[in-house]
Amino acid sequence: MTIRDMLKRPIFQRARLAAGAGGIERRVGWVHVLEITRVQPFVNPNDLILSTGLWLKRDTAERLEYMEQLMMQDAAGLCVEFGTSIDQVPQEVMELADQHDFPLIIFEQPVRFVEITQDIHSLLINRQHQLLRDLENFSRRLQQQTQRSSDVTALLRQLHETVSRPVVYISSLETNRYVPAMSSRQSEAIVTLYQQEVENKPAAAGDELLLFGMEDGSSVLFQPVVCFGQIFSAVGMVLHQTPTEAMPLLLDYTAKAAATLVLRTQFLEEKLQRSQNELIQDLLSGSLASEEQAQSRMGLRVLMKGEYRFAGGVLEIEALTGGLVQESREAVHQDILILLRSLLKKNGLHNLVMPKGNQIYILCAKEAVHQQSMGRVTEALYSIVSQLKRYAEEQGKGIRIHAGFGRYRNRMILSGASFEEGYQVIEVTRSVPAMKGQLFYDRLGIYQLLKAVPAKSMLTTFVEDHLGVLINYDREHQLQLVQTLEMYYQCFGSKRETAERLFIHRQTLYNRLDKIGELIGGNLLESETRQCLEMALLAYRMLQMQP
Repeated sequence: MTIRDMLKRPIFQRARLAAGAGGIERRVGWVHVLEITRVQPFVNPNDLILSTGLWLKRDTAERLEYMEQLMMQDAAGLCVEFGTSIDQVPQEVMELADQHDFPLIIFEQPVRFVEITQDIHSLLINRQHQLLRDLENFSRRLQQQTQRSSDVTALLRQLHETVSRPVVYISSLETNRYVPAMSSRQSEAIVTLYQQEVENKPAAAGDELLLFGMEDGSSVLFQPVVCFGQIFSAVGMVLHQTPTEAMPLLLDYTAKAAATLVLRTQFLEEKLQRSQNELIQDLLSGSLASEEQAQSRMGLRVLMKGEYRFAGGVLEIEALTGGLVQESREAVHQDILILLRSLLKKNGLHNLVMPKGNQIYILCAKEAVHQQSMGRVTEALYSIVSQLKRYAEEQGKGIRIHAGFGRYRNRMILSGASFEEGYQVIEVTRSVPAMKGQLFYDRLGIYQLLKAVPAKSMLTTFVEDHLGVLINYDREHQLQLVQTLEMYYQCFGSKRETAERLFIHRQTLYNRLDKIGELIGGNLLESETRQCLEMALLAYRMLQMQP
């Protein structure tokens, strides 16, 4: 209800708008009498104040201060009654009201304030009840639409019919929708606004309404659509004025209905993944002989320029506690699987995804027109894994996600090796703290060779042959000779830096190095000796962390 609406009420026919006509569209939320000069904390935003004008008998400064207090509290306006305390409003008060578009309404004759409050409050309460009924009916219509089909456009039509404003649905996963149709210039501006201001906001923003101005003077009110803690789309409304009280609620209902459709669509897509599972199984077994057939089964179009590059990898879901019952574990795995598919789609990656136990096999394809194409794929995969890990942490379900990807390959039928390389990345990053956070096989460095050793016993023998004497001596005397040698090599033979990083006296370091030299024999910095010992140290740490 606005000041304009209120002035049309019968009881206000005896009143006139004396000043602040520019604020006639101010909303009225409540009406009450206030005669004291200390406004706070008795005035809330959108309150209409009724007064006999006692405060106008004070000096000019106090009168203006009273008006300014009402304006600072964002009151809807002020009604003053003549004939009880005053018979006129000073000119400086009128000018201040005009200056700030603050409605000042005057009753020329005494009026019963209780009649005003009863009339306006009854109207406000009835309108509030009607608003709730309308919202309930709107929610019911949305529910009926979601039961009929998975078409988001039908939801937008319901919203458009209710608010009589252009509405939009901007999505990272689906086609953008506009009701009614918009010019390409306006739609592109809205999409740009969504991509810059909404898409990358944290999931907590899903509880917020986001209002942004447009160059043409209009504004867009967005309500993000959140699924699994990610913003994948938003419902928006194009406005040319301040949004009404109902609009945020209508947007919220529509966004939640849209989220239901997004989840349903993703679950339906899950049921269509059997052929993908079969294709990945064929890649793992190496039974695909034709590259053209493999790409066709993945649904890749024939490229006229450039070629596809393929990234194969493994995602592993680790249960940190035994508290998860089987049903909960399956639900968590399913949610992660749906989120993974959505993120791959959002990043524009052709993909095959196959769950198997607590692992998910992933194959991504990207048109490699130039070298930068694969750089963007690398960034996208790092981002996707990071978001999956964050989602797992936020759920508090006692799970941890590990991931690894093999080398990029230019033939799909060679991708079977990428899955094995991806799992080797997981093994190394789980067992070697220094490699934590690494995602790609080609960045494992020397651990590529260590993981290539066909039998664990061979590595164990190698470590025993070259470090066994130090390990046994440490076990008996607790001198930390292995750690000292490792730090000595990390500091490139600098004894001063080694002692500082080990927090020991330099003479203590000299004694330890002498003992190491005595036990191993030879010059520790001699090239061949150093290479052999450094390899043994890396293998020792990797074996230590393995079960």
